[in-house]
Amino acid sequence: MNRRSLNVVRGTAAAASAAVLAALLAATAAQAAPGARTLYAAPDGAGTSCTAARPCTPEGARDRARTETGRDVRVLLKNGTYELDRPLRLGAADSGKNGRTVTWTAAPGARPVLSGGQDITGWQQNADGTWTAGVPAGVDPRQLFIDGRRATRARGEACAASTCDATKTGMTGAAATGIAQWQRPTDAEAVIRIRWRNYHCRITGVNGDVMTFAQPCWTNSASGTDRTGPAWDTTTVDSTRYSGVAHFENAPELLDQPGEFVWNSKDRTVTYLPRKGENMRHVRAVTPHTEQLLVVDGAHDVTVSGIGFAYAAYRQPGTDEGYAGMQAGLTLTGATGPVDHAGRFYTKPSAAVTVRGGQRVSIDNARFSRLGGAGAILEAGTKDSSVTRSSFTDLSSGAVYVGDTEPLPSAALAGERNTVAYNTITRSGVEFTDSVGIWAGYEAGLTVDHNSLDHLPYSGISVGWGWNQPESQKSVLRDNKVTNNRITDVMEVDRAQHDGGAIYTQGAQPGTVVSGNYINRSAFGNTERDGNGIYLDEQSSHIVVEKNVITRIGYKWVSNWADYGIQNTARGNWTDTAAPALGGNGSLMTGNLTGLDRLPAEALAVARRAGAQGGPVEQLRTDLARTGTATQSSTEGTAGAALALDGDTNTDTRTLSEAGAWWQIDLGGERHIRQIEIWNNSSATTADFDVVTDDGKVHVSGKALRPTVLDLDSRTRTVRIVTSGTGRVALSQVLVHP
Repeated sequence: MNRRSLNVVRGTAAAASAAVLAALLAATAAQAAPGARTLYAAPDGAGTSCTAARPCTPEGARDRARTETGRDVRVLLKNGTYELDRPLRLGAADSGKNGRTVTWTAAPGARPVLSGGQDITGWQQNADGTWTAGVPAGVDPRQLFIDGRRATRARGEACAASTCDATKTGMTGAAATGIAQWQRPTDAEAVIRIRWRNYHCRITGVNGDVMTFAQPCWTNSASGTDRTGPAWDTTTVDSTRYSGVAHFENAPELLDQPGEFVWNSKDRTVTYLPRKGENMRHVRAVTPHTEQLLVVDGAHDVTVSGIGFAYAAYRQPGTDEGYAGMQAGLTLTGATGPVDHAGRFYTKPSAAVTVRGGQRVSIDNARFSRLGGAGAILEAGTKDSSVTRSSFTDLSSGAVYVGDTEPLPSAALAGERNTVAYNTITRSGVEFTDSVGIWAGYEAGLTVDHNSLDHLPYSGISVGWGWNQPESQKSVLRDNKVTNNRITDVMEVDRAQHDGGAIYTQGAQPGTVVSGNYINRSAFGNTERDGNGIYLDEQSSHIVVEKNVITRIGYKWVSNWADYGIQNTARGNWTDTAAPALGGNGSLMTGNLTGLDRLPAEALAVARRAGAQGGPVEQLRTDLARTGTATQSSTEGTAGAALALDGDTNTDTRTLSEAGAWWQIDLGGERHIRQIEIWNNSSATTADFDVVTDDGKVHVSGKALRPTVLDLDSRTRTVRIVTSGTGRVALSQVLVHP
């Protein structure tokens, strides 16, 4: 052995010895250190010693914990509701020290809740069956919960663009909608949905037929700011894609359905029309008031466990800023700002829990419910932190936001190695329907694993930012894992938010993997092609999509449409449809099992394991049509009848426009059928048609969906789809299930 080799061996041995010695010293120190210090807090805490007998307030417990050194500290919250008029704040002084941790958790058997709610009392019945109560000064109810159940802001019908024509300065339609005659139109808002965006702006004036809206909300919702997104974006209120107002809300003239309420800012009253069985003299009515409940700013080695968070407010939408939604629940704010097309200066919603610049901060086994904004945010350089085993239910905005919108942050502000895992998210985005379940901006080493997401209005999980702008090509995005999640019933059709997916990505992110996820019913029943399973949008590059189970998707099971999204790979996935090849140079699709009408055992096993606790899988149904023979009354171009049998909802069959146009499948013999799925083509041209079997007929009014599902009990050899009058039959897929 030469001298250099001997020195290497000696160096290695010395390093190992040093590591062993360090471990021994740490163990000795741990044995010598005193046991954990336990402090108690209670909703009515007034003590100073923070003992079980004399608990403190949460702030008192926090201040007492700061005096403890050399040992772990546990703050136990006794049972009850902690009504906060300001957030509980933990800073650097509240961190763990010298390898020790500070834990905030529920006392044994307790279910403490930090609440930002304000009770509304003193209800008086009106002659029309509504009830009215005064509201304390400083409280501006945007949401109302009756015995924990969300009420709806009184709303009207949709107003088409032909009547409610939006421009950069305002909107017509005040006369036709009756708004010009409303008692207080300036308390009302217009709610507008355009593709993936959602806008809420308050009316500020009515002059004849023209309405004006709060500023800067309206300007930020319109074109011309050079701040609303990429130059190609055509989703502003004055764009050609604007189709009208989804509804106006918060006017007494609209209060006509049980469970609705209206807020009168002049009289400072709330008026509510009770649901059946609600007695307003005995209910608890709560409105979110305090905007944040827990803020962890610059702290490290802190665990928050077993605590509930409820009734946190989100004030911005009720101000003149309004809600100019840009994407995923982020908004454009401020009357001025730098020119930007990459979304770097958008504003995240307010959340019940916010962690800023935290390190090794854990939010675990928490309960987020009945919130006016979002659930939890990890931002401003938060690292090695997590949101785990928590539930999120009935949130106005999204559930979890991780990271920021700056593509090349300083080291201190970079989000790294954070985890969102084993959470259950259901019914988020109730009010702000463009929000997503889990959002991540420019993150590195993020893990989004084994979460269950269900009944969401737009995308389920969104990772990455920047669209096709140069910022998204070279950023800190990399090595993110979106694995083993269960995502069902997202991009809900009645919310009318389009161009998203169950899992959505943006930006080049080398090392990122999307794997083992179960996705079922994303935009199922949509009217157009834009509800995806896994959507590698815009500049998404260097991403691997493998071993996912993706079924009943309104559009593509995987989408990578942009040529500038490069070197993506989709391999070994299972799905009931097919999709075009991935776009971009170097992208690859291999070993995928597509067009399935039954999921094989391996796919079922993957799907059952996915999610916070695993769960059932909606098995595919046998399709009798795919072995049949298709014919049609005529053919436009090359759109032959068989294209409705190829297992691909992206290819279309089309007849000429003619009286009694039809498409038919011959099953080859009489079969007992119980369900038919009819998938419209991208132009949605099949409308007002009959579905004819050998023993009956069903009429479908309006446009066919993706899909229109008909349940029936028929014995037939043929299924014919025929227009009621003159028109085309244009279909992407027809499935016949026994």
